[in-house]
Amino acid sequence: MELDDITGAIIDTSMKIHTKLGPGLLESVYELVLAKALLERGMAVERQKPITFSYEGMVFEEGFRVDLLIENQVIVELKSVEKLAPVHSKQLLTYLRLMNLPVGLLINFGTSTLKEGLQRVVNNLPSSASPRLYINQERTYSRGDAGDAE
Repeated sequence: MELDDITGAIIDTSMKIHTKLGPGLLESVYELVLAKALLERGMAVERQKPITFSYEGMVFEEGFRVDLLIENQVIVELKSVEKLAPVHSKQLLTYLRLMNLPVGLLINFGTSTLKEGLQRVVNNLPSSASPRLYINQERTYSRGDAGDAE
């Protein structure tokens, strides 16, 4: 699957879940529901995937865990808070860099509308990549993708 197709499916599914369940549940509930819904769409989904990385000769077994890894290409970090903090998108960017992946989604189910709580974070995409994937573009897309984050 192409990145746009993967992220579009994740966003579409997340919006449907948010519409049905609303804000206020635990992050773990949204994680489980989203993972199940994406599996039902035929996507490869890994929950709470431990990631090993090395730095200057030191190996960190399970250095961090990603909430969801979709199709081995997109990290999805979930939150259920009133408002995202700048550190949330920076954390996701660090994960993308350490895993050498191009794009991740930060989804906050704690907002009144999911559009408010949705950020796309990219890591070193080549210039030939879809302009929908670049950092800091303020656009609204037909699939509900609400702009990009640093």
